[in-house]
Amino acid sequence: MKIILLTVGKTTNLHLIKLQDEYQNRLKHYVPFELAVIPELKNTKNLSMAEQVEKEADLILKLLEINDEVILLDEKGQQHTSVGFSEFISKKMLASHKRMIFVVGGPYGFSERIYQRANGKISLSAMTFSHQMIRLIFVEQLYRAMTILKGEPYHHE
Repeated sequence: MKIILLTVGKTTNLHLIKLQDEYQNRLKHYVPFELAVIPELKNTKNLSMAEQVEKEADLILKLLEINDEVILLDEKGQQHTSVGFSEFISKKMLASHKRMIFVVGGPYGFSERIYQRANGKISLSAMTFSHQMIRLIFVEQLYRAMTILKGEPYHHE
């Protein structure tokens, strides 16, 4: 199974990019992983928040395939410990999905159409993080999950 992190907008902070790249490189040893970035909308001054969310939804839905397992990174999603997240990933990897796509929405969240398409929601924390930081946190936690599944010493209990 291939895991894809689909995000709206790119990371611009060079420190975050460097760390994100480091974990993406580490992940190559465990699972096919890709970061897919939908460019931020342009000329949003004339769009309401709802219109922006719907335009982002159009772009997200274009990239999804019918058999994709789609998991939203959403503040209302289920929270896991790192071990619990590794178990979640393990169960999903055993399913017959070709691609599991984790989606980070834009600044105003997700359209109802995206919620309807999703197969689940997870929250990485009860706290709110910037969209740029959540990408790094997710990639690190995915790497941690892989090392837990392989019994490697990266994660300490």
